[in-house]
Amino acid sequence: MIAEIKKLVKGIGRPVRLMEVCGTHTVSIFRHGIRGLLPEGLGLISGPGCPVCVTPAGDVDNAISLSMTEGVLLATFGDMMRVPGSGRSLGEARAEGAQVEVVYSPMDALKIAQKEKALPWAFGKVVFFATGFETTSPLVAATVMEASARGVKNFYIYPAHKLIPPALRALLSSGEVLIDGFILPGHVSTIIGMAPYEFIAREFGRPGVITGFDGKDILEGILMLLRQIAGGRAEIEIEYRTVVREEGNPKAVSMINECFEPVDADWRGIGVIPKSGLRLREKFRDFDAAKNFRIADSGMQGRKAPYGVAVPLAAGRARPCSCGEILRGVKTPPECPLFALTCTPETPVGPCMVSDEGTCAAYYKYRGAYG
Repeated sequence: MIAEIKKLVKGIGRPVRLMEVCGTHTVSIFRHGIRGLLPEGLGLISGPGCPVCVTPAGDVDNAISLSMTEGVLLATFGDMMRVPGSGRSLGEARAEGAQVEVVYSPMDALKIAQKEKALPWAFGKVVFFATGFETTSPLVAATVMEASARGVKNFYIYPAHKLIPPALRALLSSGEVLIDGFILPGHVSTIIGMAPYEFIAREFGRPGVITGFDGKDILEGILMLLRQIAGGRAEIEIEYRTVVREEGNPKAVSMINECFEPVDADWRGIGVIPKSGLRLREKFRDFDAAKNFRIADSGMQGRKAPYGVAVPLAAGRARPCSCGEILRGVKTPPECPLFALTCTPETPVGPCMVSDEGTCAAYYKYRGAYG
């Protein structure tokens, strides 16, 4: 495969840049030393496929506000604890007395709510900070529907989900970075299948390959992309056929569509992308934390929240962090003036250094292995 990759790149006769969308791909590419195997003229750039990294400061601020509301326990995935808001993180807020509980699943949060319902001296109300891409939203939808079926009245979610295809459209439409093809995410694609990516080939003339996560999968995905580019083709293909079906998982998609509807959403470092987030449909709106609690200091830079509620301007922290450019593929982490100096996994300044799947964290862990 490597020999054919080198031959194809030479035959194409110009630099080729491929974007790996998923943060897990970024880590796997480093772990398997793939960048060192590729010929000169073939570059890999990282995209916005880390859900922790693209969660805006405003949503973190809102989650902190909920965690400091009397009688409320905020439940969250552990990787959100150190994501910086406009002033502090959930972890820092918890150290100051905020009520935050780390859970592995939204169902765990629902179980806590059912337990707290029987304990009037405890918190009483539980809010789950619902973050992630299409991989986590089906389980959140299932949890909300389960809460509705059981008549649970003290469980809520703060929905901050993001959808990958609209973000890719935004990147291609901006013209800010040259992308010749996409290594498309395997996990997200197990849910949504091929069809949501078809616009990449049809409208923008770029190929995409849904790829697995081991070294062989990634090399084969790169090879499939180069074959398309060399042949003047632009199609969406699946390399990861052991897991991903063309139609995805219709049951999971049906659950998402029953519970949620698309809404414009703010992405950290990118901005507001049309129809790239999810909010609860009217029939489930009683589980919406934004409807049931007053949320102070959102920090969303004066934009409107997904529910159309105007939010105040936050002071923020003025630091020359390049996470925005890194998420858009405009810069690599070593081009950030804070990388590996002020900003490390132990002392992260931006979200790209917080998560294990963040581009900056991957570059830091494998620094010296890129070039």
